[in-house]
Amino acid sequence: MRFGFLFYNMSRFSQFARNWALPISMACGIVGYFIFASLPLSDEGQQQVLSFISGTIQPMLIFSMLFLSFIKVRLTEMKPHRWQFWVLLLQAGCFVVCSLLALLCSPNVLGQWFDSDTLLGMKILCEGAMLAFICPTATASAVITGKLGGSTAGVVTYLLVCNLMVAVMAPALLTLVEPQSNLDFTTSFFMILGKVFPLLICPLLCALFVRYLMPSVHRKLLNYTGLSFNFWTVALALAIAVTVHSIVHSTVSVWYMVGLAIISGLCCLAQFYLGKRVGSYYDRLTGEDNHVTRITAGQAFGQKNTVFIIWLGLVFLNPITSVVGGFYSVWHNSVNSYQLYKARKRQ
Repeated sequence: MRFGFLFYNMSRFSQFARNWALPISMACGIVGYFIFASLPLSDEGQQQVLSFISGTIQPMLIFSMLFLSFIKVRLTEMKPHRWQFWVLLLQAGCFVVCSLLALLCSPNVLGQWFDSDTLLGMKILCEGAMLAFICPTATASAVITGKLGGSTAGVVTYLLVCNLMVAVMAPALLTLVEPQSNLDFTTSFFMILGKVFPLLICPLLCALFVRYLMPSVHRKLLNYTGLSFNFWTVALALAIAVTVHSIVHSTVSVWYMVGLAIISGLCCLAQFYLGKRVGSYYDRLTGEDNHVTRITAGQAFGQKNTVFIIWLGLVFLNPITSVVGGFYSVWHNSVNSYQLYKARKRQ
């Protein structure tokens, strides 16, 4: 009886951990950071550990996660859909509007109505919104989309097209809002391309190689595609720990921090909402009643590569805006946790 009771409780705990994997992972990341910060390490030692995590461990986890997700994707399934065009147009349009608002927040335009400090604050908030909208879709979107019942092939196709759009639009407008003397369009274009494409293209090419040239290995790997979600929970815990570190050590004032947190939350909700609206329209057109396009478009628009947001802010805009990436990571993972909870209730 004692062993039966123990087994029952272990099974319930295991089920609870699977059901609430993302919130548990985020909590582990927060607690893990403060445990790490309390260790007797010098500032240089802490930086070396964080660099190893973000430069080696996280890319390995993301590569493994994407490889196992892409294993399920056929090359013939990766074709463009009309919903992708409209979501791209919305993403580009929101980015352009925020860029124009940031350009308006200058003493030459609004100086007679606002003082310089107010204009600087308004510009920083607009730049934060710019980053939230232009940032490409998160690589983990393929994992979450599949978990929610969406189309992995559809979101992977959007990932590729979206990254190309970002590589073209971001250098043009980011350097216009905050001119960089040492960065022209061509340099910025290849910097962004080099930042976003290797970790996306390499696992896709490897997956296609295994599918078409090693079919027996491919069949075996199909049994392990569920591990991609487990890899993501570990990568998420590490990402949250690094995010907490950047927020704790940030020199940004509390008011800017609160303002950027609110901006990132509003942008996150808006993108999930708009993406799902576009997807729902095409679900109705095709007569789909399982909301595949709605789920896929919502994840494609709402999930963001938050590490890339931080990098963009530090390199191209006012460095204060980089904290938007940290807050956006919390928001979009909270939304995904709620969506997974709703999906479990429906099942």
